[in-house]
Amino acid sequence: MVVIDGSYGEGGGQVLRTALTLATLTGQPTRIERIRAGRQKPGLRPQHLAAVRAAAAVCGARLEGDELGSQALAFIPGGPPCAGQYAFDVTETAHGGSAGSVSLVLQTVLLPLALAEGDSHLTLRGGTHAPWAPSVSYLEHVFLPLAAQMGVRAQVELVRWGFYPAGGGEIQVRIGGRKGPLRPIVLTERGELQRMWGTAVVMNLPSHIPQRMAVRAHNKLAEAGLRAQVEPRRLNGAGPGAGIFLFAEYGQALAGFTAYGRQGLPAERVAETACEELLAHHRSGAPADPHVADQLVLPMVLAEGESYVSTSQVSQHLLTNVWVVQQFLVRGIRVEGEPGTPGTLIVM
Repeated sequence: MVVIDGSYGEGGGQVLRTALTLATLTGQPTRIERIRAGRQKPGLRPQHLAAVRAAAAVCGARLEGDELGSQALAFIPGGPPCAGQYAFDVTETAHGGSAGSVSLVLQTVLLPLALAEGDSHLTLRGGTHAPWAPSVSYLEHVFLPLAAQMGVRAQVELVRWGFYPAGGGEIQVRIGGRKGPLRPIVLTERGELQRMWGTAVVMNLPSHIPQRMAVRAHNKLAEAGLRAQVEPRRLNGAGPGAGIFLFAEYGQALAGFTAYGRQGLPAERVAETACEELLAHHRSGAPADPHVADQLVLPMVLAEGESYVSTSQVSQHLLTNVWVVQQFLVRGIRVEGEPGTPGTLIVM
């Protein structure tokens, strides 16, 4: 049995999700201990528990410790991942509490289903745009297009937005099954900037708020000599929420940056936060933003051949993800660069 210390490195849910993905793909019985031990609310939260049960459903795994708040989990796969139709609701898992991210559930089962025989269809309900997780918009515009270059075939339809904590969102995901081994990726040059764009969105809040976010983002980027089309949108849904989602498309790369509003924080400051992260990345000259670098670790180690991804910032998420992979797979994988500085992820 592979035993994983869930408090290692960044010590968050990423350790759990990566371990679940690799346990599902390799068939290795796995025990994860001290899950999120250093967090304010340690153990399994709703999105983590939903991811556990999703991974178990995909491979018929036997579970021990699969309950909210559990800090230890045994995951014993029952067979290889099986394609099919699945539905998972993070809101139900929360038992009336805050709804976690559907993106994190999708990330857990995406590669097992993409490498299974046959096509799959997922219905995921819960938070589509939540802090501390990639938004569905980010997956749609950054991660999935890059993963598609490696042979991962997946399409996401955002049926209904759901902001944290109320959730109430829904996505439909179609995942094409295996068409051969995944291809390596070389992402060391980004090419010329093609365009910048984004969306400023609120739910159940006044329409002037997204307008203010959009105007401030446009002006902030214009001050740096960059043109961006930022669309304001107002939606109705399960609960209030606000956020801005900015994207940059280069000749060979994609990047995305997000900031969420909260009570007492001016709309203009929300926009500035996302712009500042985008500008820092743009000025670095690197192709991969810090978030997509750690998300590409798994497809890179599962691909045949050598992969290289240069990022504007080596994150603790990236280093932690690499460590978890090393507990399951014998692959030459390393990160050149110090935390907080530009670096390159290399898989040999």
